[in-house]
Amino acid sequence: MGKKIKKEVEPPPKDVFDPLTIESKKAATVVLMLNSPEEEILAKACEAIYRFALKGEENKATLLELGAVEPLTKLLTHEDKIVRRNATMIFGILASNNDVKKLLRELDVMNSVIAQLAPEEEVVIHEFASLCLANMSAEYTSKVQIFEHGGLEPLIRLLSSPDPDVKKNSIECIYNLVQDFQCRTTLQELNAIPSILDLLKSEYPIIQLLALKTLGVITNDKESRAMLRDNQGLDPLIKILETKELNDLHIEVLSVIANCLEDMDTMVLIQQTGGLKKLLTFAENSTIPDIQKNAAKAITKAAYDPENRKLFHELEVEKCLVTLLGSENDGTKIAASQAISAMCENSGSKDFFNNQGIPQLIQLLKSDNDEVREAAALALANLTTCHPANANAAAEADGIDSLINTLSSKRDGAVANAATVLTNMAMQEPLRVSIQSHNIMHAIISPLRSANTIVQSKAALMVAATVCDVEARTELKNAGGLEPLVELLHSKNDEVRRHASWAVVVCANDELMATELSRLRALDILEEINLSVSRKNKFSEAAYNKLLNNNLPLKYSQTGYLSSCNIISDGFYDCGRINRGTKLLSLKELSLQEPNDQRAILLINSKYDVSPPLSMEDKSSDIGYGRSISSSSSLRRASKEKTSAGVGSPTEEKSEPTSGRNTVLSKSATKEKGSRKGRGKKEEEKVKEEEEVLSVPKITGEGSPDKEWCPPSDPDFCLYVYEVTKTILPITNMKEQIEALAKYVAERMGGHIPKEKLHEFSWELHISELKFQLKSNVIPIGQIRKGIFYHRALLFKALADKIGIGCTLVRGEYGRAWNEVKLMDRSRKGVIGCLPPPETYIVDLMFHPGELMKLRSKEADLYRFL
Repeated sequence: MGKKIKKEVEPPPKDVFDPLTIESKKAATVVLMLNSPEEEILAKACEAIYRFALKGEENKATLLELGAVEPLTKLLTHEDKIVRRNATMIFGILASNNDVKKLLRELDVMNSVIAQLAPEEEVVIHEFASLCLANMSAEYTSKVQIFEHGGLEPLIRLLSSPDPDVKKNSIECIYNLVQDFQCRTTLQELNAIPSILDLLKSEYPIIQLLALKTLGVITNDKESRAMLRDNQGLDPLIKILETKELNDLHIEVLSVIANCLEDMDTMVLIQQTGGLKKLLTFAENSTIPDIQKNAAKAITKAAYDPENRKLFHELEVEKCLVTLLGSENDGTKIAASQAISAMCENSGSKDFFNNQGIPQLIQLLKSDNDEVREAAALALANLTTCHPANANAAAEADGIDSLINTLSSKRDGAVANAATVLTNMAMQEPLRVSIQSHNIMHAIISPLRSANTIVQSKAALMVAATVCDVEARTELKNAGGLEPLVELLHSKNDEVRRHASWAVVVCANDELMATELSRLRALDILEEINLSVSRKNKFSEAAYNKLLNNNLPLKYSQTGYLSSCNIISDGFYDCGRINRGTKLLSLKELSLQEPNDQRAILLINSKYDVSPPLSMEDKSSDIGYGRSISSSSSLRRASKEKTSAGVGSPTEEKSEPTSGRNTVLSKSATKEKGSRKGRGKKEEEKVKEEEEVLSVPKITGEGSPDKEWCPPSDPDFCLYVYEVTKTILPITNMKEQIEALAKYVAERMGGHIPKEKLHEFSWELHISELKFQLKSNVIPIGQIRKGIFYHRALLFKALADKIGIGCTLVRGEYGRAWNEVKLMDRSRKGVIGCLPPPETYIVDLMFHPGELMKLRSKEADLYRFL
């Protein structure tokens, strides 16, 4: 038998690497292993990196610095399930780091992560892939990527997963996504609400909380509310409220219910099932401030609908809200006040709060919390609007002081609301007087100067409501309130301009206030506004006209019209037509100009202060019409002599001196020559004395700059006023009065002028002579002896205003002007039992003095235009 030979072991192939077991304690080494082609090495490397990342944020940052993210993204689509699972787990952890999120968005891995949500993948992969998406969805850009890559549908599917972590991550991601309107719309299309409602049954509070938060967002849309109602979603919500053990969810449940109450159908459903009553009882009896606050917010949202307000009122929601006002929590007080504000649209609720609610709200105005004061003031503003009884209740609760103090609040809303309440109260005169007694005019200055347009608007409206008497307007002026009010006219806000203009209308009821407003350039600003098509409004036009009515020279120059209500007073002057935007010089400025070839300025002035004071007898005789006529004793003597001689008749002719300058003083001086002592004086001395009397200075104090400037006197016009008061005023028939005054005016201005001889009437030369004699362009109306249309019309209007005849003054073209009067034509038939309306007539002062022509007649047209 042969010897056995030992078989030799074959050496390994030269091209095969011997297995090597490596232990690494460096993360960098493991990161390098991520590029290995071996599945086992990749799986172990991923597992090691996962454990490393779990240890904290610093490790996540280290992995990012080592460049682990980019090779890991490639492993998300690896063929080996274990490698893919481990890589997904790493991204679930790493995605909580903001820098990692940014890099993942740049690497565009969202599609790969969403792919891990496929039904065939393991639950572990679902868990960490959904965790990655939940972390990523916290930022807007990532939300867009998730939505665009179709991530919403698999997330909704995972809400039914048996694993609670998958549910939690999925609903969290969905909650973040539905903050965007487009995602909410898609969620409705995917019918996600049933799956979300199922999560309310979860045993995990965090899942329930996230589900409620998601419902709270999506139920802002009407369609989602309808889907919630159709899926009987209100029942589990009410059950949660009834379960004390779930009180940590009550706040979120109330948020969802608040949204649902905005929908009328849902509101009715809750009311029919008794849920609404439970909600109010729950809110009233709860001791948790946040729950009370959210319940009040729910009522506020629902109360914006009229039908909802009606249902709430039937359930006596007002009692609940009054109870919440007494809460110690400021947030609850604010929410309750806001709910009261919303309920105020219901008249029954307004009435209820008259005795209960308003006193509590007044107390809240004294709170140290400005937000509480603002909410309380808002509720009071709504309660007192168009409700005098509530305005009285606020005053009776000592609310005026608190409201005025609120005007100095740092919160613009509080100031605006307090101003609104005070405006509502000021609509009643007794309350307005009470408000004025609390130094309101000084308190309103700060709101008028506010930079907030709402505050400006409310403050201006408050001024209009409170300055309805002279004392209040004077107090506002003295407090410096006119300057900021005028500044508001510059506002670019339409409502501010409207309310400021209305306040100017009210303030301009006094002539002194109107003058002060004009001094502050209110008239110029309003004129500029009214020239703008986009900025003007009815109020700005009314304010402009109101100020013009207190500046008749400017009104007549710009508009060429004075109504019967525009009473010409001393100091009125007519300088002709000027365009809007052109500055009208003052009478003093015009008087100081040298004579020129421009149209003469006509002055109305019945004050005659150069002469010695009147005797008591003369004074008493001049007050018959209610106007004190300041004139000299010589004027009285001349008037009496003329009256006794028949000169007082307005139709009697009078001789005129050739100089055209016969003043009242010259007439009286001539008539007294025979009886005056010293008749032996030389003729030259008489003439010299008469000339000295005639040379009445046109400017009082001329040559004495220390004396105040006064307009030129007009003794002849004083005589006119005296004569028409004595002779025409007593006439009882209005038509006869007008005819007599027209004849009187015509006689003083050159008499009857036939149409065919109008061109021969040399009135221009006469006016030029007066300008030369007076060394001024300003001519007192009484010194004109030859007057054309516009001279006579002005004199007629001035005298008519003195004796109470209502007439207009209208400027035409080419030197024309005329007066219009209204008379009742009793020959016309009116409605049975009523007089016919008055007709308008033009008074002829030139061709047939005293004739009245119907406004639209041929004769009137000829008078005005030919």
